[in-house]
Amino acid sequence: MRIRTRSAVLAAAAVLFLAPATFPAAAQESASSRLLGTYVVPHDLRVDGTPVGGLSSVDYDRRSGNFVFVSDDWSDYAPARYYRADVSVTERGVEDVTFTGVTLFRRPDGTTYPTIDTWREEQHQVPRPLRNVLGTVDPEELRVDPLTGEVAWTNEGQRNVPADGSERETVLLDPALRISHHDGRYVRDLPTAPNEKMTMGETGPRVNETFEGLTYTADGMQVVSALEGPLEQDGPPANADHGAFSRITVHDRAGLPTAQYAYPVEPLFAQPQPPNDWNTNGISSLLADEQPGRFLALERGYASGIGTKGRIFEFSTVGADDVMGRYSLAGGGFRAVQKKLLVDLDEIGVPYTDNVEGISWGPLLSTGERVLLVVSDNNFSPNQQTQLIAIAVR
Repeated sequence: MRIRTRSAVLAAAAVLFLAPATFPAAAQESASSRLLGTYVVPHDLRVDGTPVGGLSSVDYDRRSGNFVFVSDDWSDYAPARYYRADVSVTERGVEDVTFTGVTLFRRPDGTTYPTIDTWREEQHQVPRPLRNVLGTVDPEELRVDPLTGEVAWTNEGQRNVPADGSERETVLLDPALRISHHDGRYVRDLPTAPNEKMTMGETGPRVNETFEGLTYTADGMQVVSALEGPLEQDGPPANADHGAFSRITVHDRAGLPTAQYAYPVEPLFAQPQPPNDWNTNGISSLLADEQPGRFLALERGYASGIGTKGRIFEFSTVGADDVMGRYSLAGGGFRAVQKKLLVDLDEIGVPYTDNVEGISWGPLLSTGERVLLVVSDNNFSPNQQTQLIAIAVR
């Protein structure tokens, strides 16, 4: 999800002159985690002619030893793509980040993905509603397959329905889970659960709240996806007064959905100012732990006039009910996943939290702790930051 903040402009501007920079960890730390440091990527950084920005996920490629970052650019600034980078993380924090290359995603015919406006122009003779998810993409999360080295990534999709409900101008782009070769060539799309298809708006995913989370289990035998927020029929999105239920879907190695679980999204951390202004809270990244059935979820909240908050929760699907066949979660009557707070970025001393959207495991430290790396999406705005935040987790 793109979050274009207004209230964070002054706070961001106050620290932009530090880029690139590393901040020492503050004294605060929780019982299970501590801040190692943060690093700010220069806003004007370009790799092979493309602007490095909109980084909405991070993952460690154990085959190459480097990290991969997907850009959620809808081909507006450059064709849809992902980056590779060498990231040096030690007990002293993120010491250096060197972007080593960019890979453009390809459609089945080998071409890059166009902007959504260009794609709509190309489709002006096609009967509506348009549903071709291969025509244009909005990437959100990318993971390296631990068994093959291919990359799995999500496309958020889109719904554009005219006020009169006419199919003549309707665009319904189903959210997608896509597999590409490491060089960007298209391989295939994974099946998605029936309730994750775009509709005219009464049911199904909400626009800009679809596949934000994706992860492989540690053994590589399952792919797990997460919707950012609730389905239309699952109740309203989370706000400062109440939380919401998102859905976590487990896919087998072939990609077939096998189970779906209700995930309780936290209420928004503060009332927006003014109270009726724009706000959101939901899952922006999903990461598997080594223990079967256990995962981490990054919840990113934004309250207009207040700012952004990032919290990482640990949860387990063990003991939760499979809700794939349940039409709505609004009425309760099921067991959701059990979760607990692992990291609150404010409480461990992150000096400034921007639009955090991705998490990945990093190296083991000599202390026995494991690094958890967080990345923020700057929305290509000079008033926001591309941050890398390194956390040591016991």
